Amino acid sequence: MTTTNNRLEHFQELRAKAALGGGPERIEQQHKRGKMTARERVAMLLDPGTFEELDPFVEHRAHDFGLADKVFLGDAVVTGHGKVEGRIVFVYAQDFTVFGGSLSEVVGEKIVKVMDLALKVGAPIVGLNDSGGARIQEGVISLKGYGDIFLRNTRASGVIPQISVILGPCAGGAVYSPAITDFIFMVKGIGQMYITGPDVIKAVTGEVVSHEDLGGAGTHASKSGVAHFAFDSEAECLAQVRRLLSFLPSNNVEDPPSLPSADDPARTDERLVDLVPLDPSKSYDMKELIAAVMDDGDFFEVHEQFAQNILVGFARLNGKPVGIVAQQPSHLAGVLDIDASVKAARFVRFCDAFNIPLVTFADVPGFLPGTGQEHGGIIRHGAKLLFAYSEATVPKVAVITRKAYGGAYIVMSSKHLGGDINFAYPNAEIAVMGPEGAVNVVSREEIAKSKDPEATRRRLIQEYKDKFASPFVAASRGFIDDVIDPRATRPKLIRALEMLANKRDTLPPKKHGNIPL
Repeated sequence: MTTTNNRLEHFQELRAKAALGGGPERIEQQHKRGKMTARERVAMLLDPGTFEELDPFVEHRAHDFGLADKVFLGDAVVTGHGKVEGRIVFVYAQDFTVFGGSLSEVVGEKIVKVMDLALKVGAPIVGLNDSGGARIQEGVISLKGYGDIFLRNTRASGVIPQISVILGPCAGGAVYSPAITDFIFMVKGIGQMYITGPDVIKAVTGEVVSHEDLGGAGTHASKSGVAHFAFDSEAECLAQVRRLLSFLPSNNVEDPPSLPSADDPARTDERLVDLVPLDPSKSYDMKELIAAVMDDGDFFEVHEQFAQNILVGFARLNGKPVGIVAQQPSHLAGVLDIDASVKAARFVRFCDAFNIPLVTFADVPGFLPGTGQEHGGIIRHGAKLLFAYSEATVPKVAVITRKAYGGAYIVMSSKHLGGDINFAYPNAEIAVMGPEGAVNVVSREEIAKSKDPEATRRRLIQEYKDKFASPFVAASRGFIDDVIDPRATRPKLIRALEMLANKRDTLPPKKHGNIPL
């Protein structure tokens, strides 16, 4: 009995020691930086009392260069599984209080173990990143850990949702694991990502830049597009990770989770009658249209600050998750450019991988002209969006709210790329180009020779609209399945998706396609 009691006491002592990470002093230092500890973050992410820790007693193996007398149970990462809204989620949280969260052989093995388990079980994995990088004292062994993680990230891609949360430094090779994952969250002021830091940049190029300007949340959320979300606090960030997970299935063979909805599926909305201006040159906020159509007006936007001329995100229709892709006429007139094409293409591919139906709202004047876009590869990048929509086998429903011109019409989930149901509003215009531009090209001589050129031009523009750009012309060809009353957008979409719920579509047998990266 005494031996048993002693062992139990020893076990409890070890548990308490492991829970302290790098010890009270370093925990205090973490708090002074305005950061939570690894275990505090895990507790905030998961449902209360559900976390089951794995490998809390492992120790680092390298004892050279001053590490011999420093042993921390669990090393520099906390790993395990728990639940979010009752569903299993795997998690690893780098512990900055232990050797600055650096990646050692043991840390790599712990992370790989939970990644392998997540893949076997078919459950999402969330990585909470706060690390100084590879553990220098372990040399190439620590680099091996990164390679092992990257391989698992790649193999899990499209099989289970992978989410990265940047809650501290993430530099050098370490950035490539988050980059492979599906979504990156960052916290302003404490989360930073970059390949080479400010000191190296200054030494090599002479350029002076701060850590925050180089790789902070604001930079990556608005300029580089690396981060999908940026929040002011860890609490808000982790709450939004939970919200994202509520839209996603646990894996690629499950359907997205449905929730009861009190919003009437037959609801119409009078606001939609006048929301979209008749004048194609006038702007409006597509977010208002989305809010009027979706359950309870809820739209969880992804990449909100990046390439704002296109909107992507999640919503629900009659309780079922959908992925939204939509032009934003209030920003650059909703034109498609390089960043918008890449942003939308990756989102479409994610939704397709995880059985989330796509709803597209198109109001697009075309692709952005200019040497900057052409030399930057708009052909290649625009083709990514075309490829993504063409490859997607999930239900695809689209609504042309106003204009859809040229190649941009085709790209935005048109019938020609396999769109299942395509609607248009009565005032929509679908044509090779805008009526004004078309008339100026094909009727230049007639206008010049007329006694009243301006009156002739107006007449020809109206004739072009009636004969070529009207949605009823496209509908007569079957390219538009129905021209709908804008007020009935919600019930029309819900009925279309209900009809498509059991859609089965397959691609030709192949290892994988060759998307123009």
